[in-house]
Formats: sequence, structure tokens, C-alpha cells
Amino acid sequence: MKQPPSRRRLLALPLAALLAASLLVLPACGSASGVSNDASASSAASANAKSGKAGEAEKGKAYTFTDDLGRKVTVKSHKRVVACMGSLADAWQLAGGTLVGASDDAFGHYAVDSSKVSGVGRSTSLNLESIIALKPDFVIMTGISDGKHTTGVSQADAESALKEAGIPVAFFKVTTFDDYKRMMGVFCAITGRDDLYKENVTKVGEKIKSAVSTYSVKSKSPSVLIVSAFSKGLVVQNSSGMAGAIVKDLGAVNVADEHPSLLSDFSLEAAVEANPDYVLVLAASDDTATAQKYYDQVAGSNSAWQGMDAVKEGRVTMLDAAHFLYKPNADWAESYVLAGKALNK
Repeated sequence: MKQPPSRRRLLALPLAALLAASLLVLPACGSASGVSNDASASSAASANAKSGKAGEAEKGKAYTFTDDLGRKVTVKSHKRVVACMGSLADAWQLAGGTLVGASDDAFGHYAVDSSKVSGVGRSTSLNLESIIALKPDFVIMTGISDGKHTTGVSQADAESALKEAGIPVAFFKVTTFDDYKRMMGVFCAITGRDDLYKENVTKVGEKIKSAVSTYSVKSKSPSVLIVSAFSKGLVVQNSSGMAGAIVKDLGAVNVADEHPSLLSDFSLEAAVEANPDYVLVLAASDDTATAQKYYDQVAGSNSAWQGMDAVKEGRVTMLDAAHFLYKPNADWAESYVLAGKALNK
């Protein structure tokens, strides 16, 4: 995986963490499922994407929409855009947009060219001075805030500083494919690229439906324990996160939904008692081998854990960060395939 190039860093203005290496996120706006059956939501996204071949903002017409924090945002131009999270930068490019600035993770985890796009600091500590110096006409930020992805007051401060500089800013919460689809509807409406909406959203949605059909375990409804492997231990995930939503779409039952106490008071004994049919381990690190080491440190020598049927029969799968930690965007269907294969062992 290409690593972020070293670059001179300006003194960063403090900003609370926008992103932490965890999949614990707020429930998605609207459906928590990654595949929406709401035809009106889908048609609305498509309608947004068909707002004009040249894009309303590019034609000199202001484009107004409501972002995921309920704020009215008006974009008059999108020639100079800054994205403050790698997945948002990638999504903007998939919609046909260009960037003048992006957070550091955009260069390491997504196809953002550091020779053409300036770094504006880490997504967890953005450099507002650098953002404003780029003179953007639109700034895209994350709206996730739940204790793991903390924005809160600092996010409001960032918005205030940008607005004071006359820069429109929009916040998006993206956890599931439906969230990505909704955001891309806005982005493609701004750029006027309905063709890219079809390519990077509609076709991806069709692939997801195919994957769900192929790998569905709904007839068996197996129980699944999803844990993220960190240096400090294992953290249980329920269906509000990306992996949980995918597992739910595939027809499995998340034991954390049935036993919510596991979320706050996880123990190997409680997990063993829940006796899941499958265990999915999320790599909370780019290095899957490191995530495997963290998992082994906690569960590898525990006799009770090793005695679980899921462990003894090889139904424990490590899921990589590229598909389950970072938002896969146009590759979202691949995440469904990987999870589906894991649930069909």
C-alpha cells in the first residue's frame, strides 16, 4: 500500500479527533442497512445526480442542499475543494470533482495525487490555517461524532472559522452504502456527472444485491460475533457499524444486538457463553499481521475461547482494514463478498 509522502507540516491549529481507528459509529441516518429497499431514496439520489451536464455550481448557479448535520449549504463553485477525510476525498474524485487539499489519509489509503493536492494535516488534527490558505470555495468534513469519532465543539469551531472566512462547509456521516449513496447524490449533483453516479453508485448497488443473493445466510440465520482487534484488546461491534450492517444484510444475527452488554462489558467468558457460530475480527490497523497479533494476545491462549465451535471448526476470519475500516466507496460490493465468504465457511 502506498504510504503518505513526507511533507513539510505547518503548525496545526488544534482540532478534536475527527477519526479514530474504530468502526464504532453512530447509526446511519435513515436505514441502518447497507442496502436500501427504499425506492424513493434511490430515485432521489439519482435525481440529485442529474441536475445538469455541467453541474449547477459550475454553470454559475448556486447549488443548495442539506448536509448530514441538517445544515443548509450553498455551493457556488467547486473548482477549489478541500476534503478533510480520505474517504471523502476519494468520493469527491469519484464524482468527478478535483481537489486542492486533503487530509493525510487521502494520500496513503486512497488514490489522491500528493503532487497535485496539498496536505492539510491529519484527519484527527486538521490545520485550519493551511485549509484557509488554499482559498477553497468548498470544504467537505465528516459529521460523525460519538465518542470515538469526536467532533463536537471543535467541529463547530472549525465551521465557524471557515464561515468567517466565507468558505462553505458541509458535513457528511458515512457508515453504510446507503450513506455513501446519499452523499454521492449530492456530489454528483454539484459536478453534474450523472454518468459517474451510475458508474460508482448504481452499478455498485447492483453488485451488492448480487453479492447478497449469492452469499445470503438468511435461511440459517447464524449468530456472529464481530470484534475489532486493538493493541489494548478486543472491542465488540454491533450492527450500527459498517461491518455489522453488511453482516445484517447477509442475514446473520449479530450477538451484540442480542446481548448489548457485550458492548460495554466485554469479556472472553461472556463471548464464549454467547457461543457465536462465526467470529469476524476487524483489523483496526493497516497491517493485518499486527491485528492478528493483537487478537492472538487476547484470545490465542484462552482455553475456553479455543474450545468454542467457531474457533475449533475454523469459522474465525480476519477482515482487512481496506474493506472494513476505511470506507470502500466504489469497492463496497467487495466488502460484501468478503464478509459473505466468511459466513459461508
